[in-house]
Amino acid sequence: MIDIKLIRENPEMVKENIKKKFQDKKLPLVDEIKELDVRVREVQVKVDTLKAEKNRLSGEIGKLMKEGKKEEAEEIKATIAKTADEIAANEKEFEELTKTIKDKMMVIPNIIDESVPIGKDDSENVENEKFGEPVVPNFEVPYHADIMDRLNGIDKDSAGRTSGNGFYYLMGDVARIHSAMLSYARDFMINKGFTYCVPPFMIRSDVVTGVMSFEEMDAMMYKIEGEDLFLIGTSEHSMIGKFKDQLLKKENLPYTLTSYSPCFRKEVGAHGIEERGVYRVHQFEKQEMVVICEPEDSMEWYNKMWKFTVDFFRSLDIPVRTLECCSGDLADLKVKSCDIEAWSPRQQKYFEVGSCSTLGDAQARRLGIRAKGEKGNYYLHTLNNTVLATPRGLIAFLENNVNEDGSVNIPEALRPYMGGINKIVPKK
Repeated sequence: MIDIKLIRENPEMVKENIKKKFQDKKLPLVDEIKELDVRVREVQVKVDTLKAEKNRLSGEIGKLMKEGKKEEAEEIKATIAKTADEIAANEKEFEELTKTIKDKMMVIPNIIDESVPIGKDDSENVENEKFGEPVVPNFEVPYHADIMDRLNGIDKDSAGRTSGNGFYYLMGDVARIHSAMLSYARDFMINKGFTYCVPPFMIRSDVVTGVMSFEEMDAMMYKIEGEDLFLIGTSEHSMIGKFKDQLLKKENLPYTLTSYSPCFRKEVGAHGIEERGVYRVHQFEKQEMVVICEPEDSMEWYNKMWKFTVDFFRSLDIPVRTLECCSGDLADLKVKSCDIEAWSPRQQKYFEVGSCSTLGDAQARRLGIRAKGEKGNYYLHTLNNTVLATPRGLIAFLENNVNEDGSVNIPEALRPYMGGINKIVPKK
């Protein structure tokens, strides 16, 4: 949510930002909010004036009673009663106007960074940089589900019986690699100075609407029936929510946290759930990083954070690239975002394994996350980035480390988490 001062003082800038995101249907909201804001301030002035008059009149009653002027005192009491009714009516209008403004403000997109490329959708995202040499081996790399199957590492049939499409059992050595990668990701970020955290896996609706747009919520979140609780789609949700309505001390900034969680997503949309493999599923696990920092430091942290993910995947012999998200591909709360994509030797192209974003003060403004400064309280900036989301990260690992005979190499960085072995071999 942007600062309403932008609409008061520079509505054309807000409109231009909406156009850059190809959301022209939202343009009328800017003028609507501006008009409502004028009205709500008029009502506030009226309420303050009426309250002052009520207090003044109340002070006269005692004086009149002492002077024996009971009739005049009763007249003033009647006037006070009418004033109180008028105050109540105006306060109700103020409350309704304030809610209407907030509801409209919640769908105005955040102001994007000037470096963001302009484009309608993800087809117009821009490659930034490649890390590691993409290798195409001299044998045909199997589909990831087939690599797992030869290792007796996946069972989707049983998952279909227990849970339906979009779920899976990971078994044996494949499950062990999956867990090893998450443990390594945890320690990788701890060694970068981040504090490890395991957050709640369910959050209330006021936290959900604080961290994401309504469109994202509808497409992603599972709601617990009969409860004001949602299953998290990423631990970023509950990690940012941790600081809701908090006034943080400047000397404790920045907060740098890395969190583990299972994640649950509907995956509603054109992509659909993958029938045979585990690239797009309803349930996965994730190691995340979250930073809450001073506004002037957010871009520096943004660049640090995506580089951490690049370094993580390169340590596992996986080539990656960064892809700058264009304006039309940015979620409404984001200021700037890039995807980290891993090389797929089977498909001979890159695919997304993580995303790094700075959201400016949008989440902090919605959730009331502030710091106390010399000139008063101010909103902080929030950032998030995927260290590892798996089984998607597992797919990248298997494709880039599989051998022609179906065995899979274990890179040196992962061996301490795999009992020291340097290779796993097919079971069939």
